[in-house]
Amino acid sequence: MLHVEQTNNSLSTNQCPLCGKDTLEPFLTCKDFTVSKEYFHIVFCSTCKLKFTNPRPDNLSIGNYYKSEEYVSHSNTKKGLINKLYHLVRSYTLKNKLKLISRYVSRGTILDYGCGTGMFLKTCKDAGWNTFGFEPDKEACAFAREKGLNVFENKETIKQSTYDIISLWHVLEHVNDLNETLSFFKNYLSDKGRLIIAVPNHVSFDAKFYKEFWAGYDVPRHLYHFESSTITALINKFGFTLEEMKPMKFDSYYVSLLSEKYKTGSMNYFSAFLNGLKSNNKARKADEYSSVIYIFKKA
Repeated sequence: MLHVEQTNNSLSTNQCPLCGKDTLEPFLTCKDFTVSKEYFHIVFCSTCKLKFTNPRPDNLSIGNYYKSEEYVSHSNTKKGLINKLYHLVRSYTLKNKLKLISRYVSRGTILDYGCGTGMFLKTCKDAGWNTFGFEPDKEACAFAREKGLNVFENKETIKQSTYDIISLWHVLEHVNDLNETLSFFKNYLSDKGRLIIAVPNHVSFDAKFYKEFWAGYDVPRHLYHFESSTITALINKFGFTLEEMKPMKFDSYYVSLLSEKYKTGSMNYFSAFLNGLKSNNKARKADEYSSVIYIFKKA
């Protein structure tokens, strides 16, 4: 059993948040390459296999680790090639996300949980959806509201109705109050609705190749590090069943590009492209893509 010491401005646990066991073991030590340049530990539960950052910054200090233009999901900056590539690909993926949710509900009410600057919500609103968003980051929330979107910083405000779609695009790994949040989804998703969750996959080829340099770990902002078995077990606890899994194939290239930068200090575009391509090719057999979209419905 691993005993984790608590430090100033950090939260630690000796119990797994999924199964409650105290069977924690060390997994990796990773660097925050984006903001603080500090090192953080990732542990895994030998009982249920969930991996999570431990210790982690407390609720008062975690916001400091998002304060960077390099953190593109909360920023509209297009400075630098990586940010330009991110925004170029995003315009394509937004349309695909809309197509995905429309397979389950032609039009309805959507809550994008952790909506960032509101790009996906704006796409849905323009397509005729009734849109709501939750975003605790004040600056990102302000960007979204400037687009005329209903975006709230307070969870209590969004408990106004049920939702046909609740989406989390690379958000669940950031959520510190997992039980409360997943209970909220259970209570406020309509009976025929869908819960759509996209997260990085730490058992993908690119994750195994880059190891502690893999950009998908993104400590300490990513509190949890999922694979299909652990996220399914977690969501099942709250009355959902897995209906479908979909790959996010662009992520392997983008994450490999960032990982190359972290590992070598330079932009090795060719190596990043090859590793991204190799990751997608290997994932065809095992479905272990760099990032995966999980579609859940109520049991």
